[in-house]
Amino acid sequence: MTEQIMQWTHADMELARFVALTLVRLIIAAFLGGIIGLEREAKRKPAGLRTNLFICFGSAMFTILSDRLAGHYGGDHTRIAAQIIPGIGFIGAGSILHSRGSVTGLTTAATLFVVASVGMAVGGGLYLPAIFATMVILIALHFLGWAETRWNLKPMVMAYEVTGPNAESMISDINKILEEEKRIMQTIQVGRADHHFRVQFTVDGTWQEHQDVMQKLRALPSLSNVQALRGPEAE
Repeated sequence: MTEQIMQWTHADMELARFVALTLVRLIIAAFLGGIIGLEREAKRKPAGLRTNLFICFGSAMFTILSDRLAGHYGGDHTRIAAQIIPGIGFIGAGSILHSRGSVTGLTTAATLFVVASVGMAVGGGLYLPAIFATMVILIALHFLGWAETRWNLKPMVMAYEVTGPNAESMISDINKILEEEKRIMQTIQVGRADHHFRVQFTVDGTWQEHQDVMQKLRALPSLSNVQALRGPEAE
């Protein structure tokens, strides 16, 4: 009877230790995924805080379950964890968009892929590699993205809004400038308010090309006001 009680106590202690370790790993995974998600959320990307947090958390959870269930019932310890990769690939494919001959969302899909690897590392108890990977991801997303834009290495879509008294002359003058810069309007919307027209359009180009377009637009006499709102980067 005493031996049975001791065995039960030992089993309870092992279970409590496993539960505590699991909770710690899941909290770390949620924290690391949340940090990356905040950076994505700040840049208004489709996969933001909750998406990255859930993927990192879920990957850690499946990794823990893969080892735990195989150890308890027998079988391959990596079977469940191995299915994370094709699952994330399916989610990443859904974030890639094809429009007007361009592709957007590749960076988002790649981010989801590496966030899942961070979650798997945490679920496997590899805390330092997971933290290091998170730091590298943040540096690549923030600083390298800024460098690509600043040094004209990466095109981006810019939304412009101009106002003037005559919509036809405004659009005609804008098209002449874009033709000189070898750019075209991707989308255009025209609205009227009081005694003036407002035209919104988007253009694809590098940071320097947008600077040149803006400078020429402001010199047009047919435009009374010119504003530029940075849109989503072409990935």
